[in-house]
Amino acid sequence: MKLYGRAEQTAQRIVDAFKEPGKLPKALAPVFIHRNDENVPCRRWSWHNQLLAALSGTSDARGMKQWNNVNRKIKRGSKAIWILAPCLKSIREKDDNGGETKRNILYGFKGTPVFAVEDTEGKTLPGNEKSDVWLRNLPLLEVAESWGIHVGTYSGENKNALGYFQFGTGRKAIMMGVENLSTWAHELVHAADHHLTKLTDDRNMLEIIAELGSAILLEAIGHSHEADLGGAYAYIQHYAEATGKPPVKACMDVLDRTCRCVSLILDTAEQIQKEVSDNDNPNNLQTAGTRMVAAIHA
Repeated sequence: MKLYGRAEQTAQRIVDAFKEPGKLPKALAPVFIHRNDENVPCRRWSWHNQLLAALSGTSDARGMKQWNNVNRKIKRGSKAIWILAPCLKSIREKDDNGGETKRNILYGFKGTPVFAVEDTEGKTLPGNEKSDVWLRNLPLLEVAESWGIHVGTYSGENKNALGYFQFGTGRKAIMMGVENLSTWAHELVHAADHHLTKLTDDRNMLEIIAELGSAILLEAIGHSHEADLGGAYAYIQHYAEATGKPPVKACMDVLDRTCRCVSLILDTAEQIQKEVSDNDNPNNLQTAGTRMVAAIHA
């Protein structure tokens, strides 16, 4: 697969982000906080392009014509953010009955400039007042329970694993061996990955997804922690070498799958919160922090 123009430089930013332990979760958290903003075009971008916007310090980036359409202009002297636009071509194929079909194939990427909302001026954009409320009431324990997962504890002393996600034995469970939010989030991402893919991949890849997803989740709900993203990047390099994939492609594969897991968790949490609100039952309206800590101490 070829990278055209500014695409190679742009793709390298994705690779470099995995090398900086404190940078990636902080950059990605706003992507999920604002992921349901219907009027923001970049919410429909691929996850790696949303990451490029987040790394540039913005939750809203658009092309010049898109900004003009909402009566905003690019400020003089503003620098573009470069994202990766797919290069597609149509091919025709014959089927067994002699018919002909047409399909598009991806043959590379090219760099495309967009501009952050902070670098524009003009008509005020509608805000998203629900973000703070959503963060304060994220019911992550309810997500596991809604998937039929039992959450419990075990003695983690002298054990190799601080926690584990159990499946395939007639019931699913997340068992905690330590009182640690990052371990809880790590196992919850494993559960989301199982929900989506049945955990189809080698162990190294699964652990990258869970550790990166844990860091993003905790950053999104205001519980920053020291995540070993440097170690995650080392795993990615190994995965790339073992499969023959370029590091950029391997990083994109990890990012897309991890973001799908995080998005599933947060979308499920929002649906549960909506159902609780609709039922108008005050006894069920516990904060995410209260429910999560209760689960870990159970």
